[in-house]
Amino acid sequence: MTAYPKTAALMRRGAEFLGSEHAILCGAMSWVSERNLVAAISNAGGFGVIACGAMTPDLLDAEIAGTKALTDKPFGVNLITMHPDLFDLIAVCGRHGVTHVVLAGGIPPKGSVEAIKEFGAKVIVFAPTLALAKKLLRSGGDALVIEGMEAGGHIGPVATGVLAQEFLPALAEEFVVFVAGGIGRGEAIAGFLEMGASGVQLGTRFACATESIAHPDFKKAFFRANARDAVASVQVDPRLPVIPVRALKNKGTEHFTAKQREVAALLDAGEVEMGDAQLQIERYWAGALRRAAIDGDIENGSLMAGQSVGMVTSEEPVAVIMDRLLAESEAALSRR
Repeated sequence: MTAYPKTAALMRRGAEFLGSEHAILCGAMSWVSERNLVAAISNAGGFGVIACGAMTPDLLDAEIAGTKALTDKPFGVNLITMHPDLFDLIAVCGRHGVTHVVLAGGIPPKGSVEAIKEFGAKVIVFAPTLALAKKLLRSGGDALVIEGMEAGGHIGPVATGVLAQEFLPALAEEFVVFVAGGIGRGEAIAGFLEMGASGVQLGTRFACATESIAHPDFKKAFFRANARDAVASVQVDPRLPVIPVRALKNKGTEHFTAKQREVAALLDAGEVEMGDAQLQIERYWAGALRRAAIDGDIENGSLMAGQSVGMVTSEEPVAVIMDRLLAESEAALSRR
């Protein structure tokens, strides 16, 4: 028996797919979604996901082993498709018997989905358009995350509510679909489940959990912030295809504008290729996020946060956050 029968019934398909008690994934937040937070979320009945980000294969190997030492529950690994060592990272996941791999940051390169499936793992993909979602799901993706622009970190241009209305009626009957972006309360979870979602993904709501290794000053910045403080970065040069990033506005936001100009100048001078230029941008974000989340430099680092940040007001254990979300969802469904 579950304390949340109506929510559990609507989440059943997603929970069975993930192998977890609840179909609540934690979004992969670089530097923050590491062994401690990932294990805490899985132990609380959710599904933790390691953010590989810019890790080397050796670092990922150690992180997976460290997570396994803290939980015997299922968890996944998020890999960035443009990572130069992507296939080596996939091999590390295979050696550890990782059950779910999330491919993010672009269209999976040829052979990557097959390499993951070879060791029996499920593949979770992202897609910004319905046509691409159908293509990815029919060419090997086992589940889809639709993520609206309210999310923290890298974002697309369309709101979560609009994506849900477009994607869920077309896909939810046949495929497992998770909804993400700006979700901070259980009432929203209930609404997306009723629309046909198999589950949800939250990042910002868990970023300041007691088990999160994020710096105390990083957490305090979240507690002080409201939705309007989480702004999207702007693209300085149209030739440089920079994916916008949502973060709390600070000096680091200005630094990124300057970084784009610097990389665009290198492109002009023929000193870098477009792929290298994009990697420079990604490495900038990885470093800027570390400065804020780990070192506590909240002025110059990147405070990546979704618009649900205004609902993050105090440090609480993951299990308390999870129970509150489920109780809010259950109450909403019971009122229907």
